[in-house]
Amino acid sequence: MTINLAQYLEHNTDAHMAVLVSAIAEVSQAISAAVHKGALGGVLGSAGSENVQGETQKKLDIIANDMILEALAATGVVAGMASEELDDCSPVPGHSDRPFLVLFDPLDGSSNIDVNVSIGTIFSILPNPDVGEITNESFLQPGTEQLAAGYVVYGPQTSLVLTFGKGVVAFTLDREAGEYIQTSESMEIPDDTKEFAINMSNQRHWYEPVQRYISELLEGKTGARGKDFNMRWIASMVADVHRVLTRGGIFMYPKDLRDPNKPGKLRLMYEANPMSMLVEQAGGKSFDATQRILDIQPTDLHQRCAVMLGSANEVQRVSGYHTS
Repeated sequence: MTINLAQYLEHNTDAHMAVLVSAIAEVSQAISAAVHKGALGGVLGSAGSENVQGETQKKLDIIANDMILEALAATGVVAGMASEELDDCSPVPGHSDRPFLVLFDPLDGSSNIDVNVSIGTIFSILPNPDVGEITNESFLQPGTEQLAAGYVVYGPQTSLVLTFGKGVVAFTLDREAGEYIQTSESMEIPDDTKEFAINMSNQRHWYEPVQRYISELLEGKTGARGKDFNMRWIASMVADVHRVLTRGGIFMYPKDLRDPNKPGKLRLMYEANPMSMLVEQAGGKSFDATQRILDIQPTDLHQRCAVMLGSANEVQRVSGYHTS
């Protein structure tokens, strides 16, 4: 039997959460339309500005960010939002008592927009601590506190992947019908894999545990692992993790020696936490180089961290190299 997103939400979450996720799904359809129109819609190219991380913003970064902020504020259930593209959080004026806070990366992998490679929207839903006005500190909750997490990947098809902490489900956008249809009841990551994703151009900068691990993979059948591995790297986290959730693998973006004081490149709150929740709910593991990512206590809204996630046995092995 075909199940659409509205039917799934009706039977698997409460009314407030259903309203919120439905709003994210609806705005993602508008973003998907803009992405797929591409140059014909005049949305490609740089916006001529930088975000809080000093990264050049694309026009679609700003368009998607504004669309999501507006959609979330209108739900009636969100007290505040935080975006990778904004310096500080964006409270909903006069509504600090609403139940949810939402963090999001409006367009992950946006450097790939102009070259027609899959990009996506990542979101993390937290409880509102309800201790007064919404500030940046309201969002500084470990990943274990997430009520839900997910992403939308804009590729050959538009897919919504979602967890409420009880497994991972996937939906595909039916453009003609204008709705998401469930296409996977339970995404599961196999414990073992022969695929890895890492930016090999940074190899000379890696710390020894990562050097050791990747060297073993590259040695293939003749090395310590006794089997061949394939490398996949899209340079869009949402697309790389979608592949891991679909067929297994390990995704790695480790810290490196270029800036020893920098804990990593990816953002804990907007990327690492929601993706780690999804991966763990699908049977995988997630690790930053010292601990489970979901256990990290954030101290800053735009905190970065190292990320190693995916098939459990591979993440366990590389984490063991870091801790031995």
